[in-house]
Amino acid sequence: MKAVVYKEPFKVAVETVPDPAIQHPNDALVRVTSSAICGSDLHMYEGRTAAKPGIVFGHENMGIVEDVGAGVTTIKKGDRVVLPFNVACGFCKNCVAGYPGFCLTVNPGFAGGAYGYVAMGPYTGGQAEYLRVPYADYNCLVLPQGKEHETDFILLADIFPTGYHGCELAQVSPGETVVVYGAGPVGLMAAYSALLRGASRVFSVDRVKERLDKAQQIGAIPINFDQGDPVQQIKDQTDGEGVDKGIDAVGYQAVTQGAKKEEPATVLNALINTVRATGMLGVPGLYVPTDPGAPDASAKQGLLSVAIGRFFEKALRMGTGQCNVKRYNRQLRDLIISGRAKPSFVVSHELPLEQAPQAYEKFDKRIEGYTKVVLHPGA
Repeated sequence: MKAVVYKEPFKVAVETVPDPAIQHPNDALVRVTSSAICGSDLHMYEGRTAAKPGIVFGHENMGIVEDVGAGVTTIKKGDRVVLPFNVACGFCKNCVAGYPGFCLTVNPGFAGGAYGYVAMGPYTGGQAEYLRVPYADYNCLVLPQGKEHETDFILLADIFPTGYHGCELAQVSPGETVVVYGAGPVGLMAAYSALLRGASRVFSVDRVKERLDKAQQIGAIPINFDQGDPVQQIKDQTDGEGVDKGIDAVGYQAVTQGAKKEEPATVLNALINTVRATGMLGVPGLYVPTDPGAPDASAKQGLLSVAIGRFFEKALRMGTGQCNVKRYNRQLRDLIISGRAKPSFVVSHELPLEQAPQAYEKFDKRIEGYTKVVLHPGA
């Protein structure tokens, strides 16, 4: 089959790789119809991880079930399904407690697994024509038949639930004011989710015009941090108080106003200063244990200079960690089906699999309006 294969930093290629096959009675084999490129894929693409050449990318996947193992009971051939990026067993202590993102079964020695991602287990990615899905009864979410909502449903694999997870971590409630730092795909989904949850005002902080334009289109208030201190801009619009809740959808690759180099603690410290006393922070943005590309020795070890004293003084609370997709994907699917949510506004390009190398390059450079790319194998 054809698949997107990592070659070296800043280079992927579409190559022929072995076809996946049923390996366990609980497996399903899915013909991939859509697979999205994620900002997390760029961490590997840019050579910032320990990913080795040959890994097949793609943890945001959906398609049609082609075959199932003898032990699969609720999924059948022909079902249209979307797969959470979390590969999970469904029966370990963490899965049963509602934390499938930290499954203790699928990746021995590490809490959690994912398709096509370094350190997240031996699971081939889905930027390919076919994908093996382990523990299929648990990991497949069945969708309505046909092709309707294809670019909405693909976002259920990761970024829509992850944006919603940021709001859940911050406990965003109706009538509250919210700031989301970062207006990339996850940040836009967090802002959209805050509005779905009834926030009265949502501020979206970024510097990229296309992203801020999309934020404004969904009803968020754009804040360009290159045009002034975002903390002050937001306080000026909240009578000096700041916001009730804040979400970090940037993570460790944050930069400051006008800066080109990364300053990883920037967003966390901005949130501490933007959120009012006794407010809450949700941090779905990725922070890593080690970062070889970080600008200083401490950050290379995952150690950041965060204003913990100010955090304590304001009695702020914070939730963090990767999204447990299955906690949210069924309800978010039903919002899409009912017409209450249409997250595909974030998708900028739909391309055949063969154009993946160009798509990665343009998405990485943030050019030509590339904000979220969906690949269609076989298109």
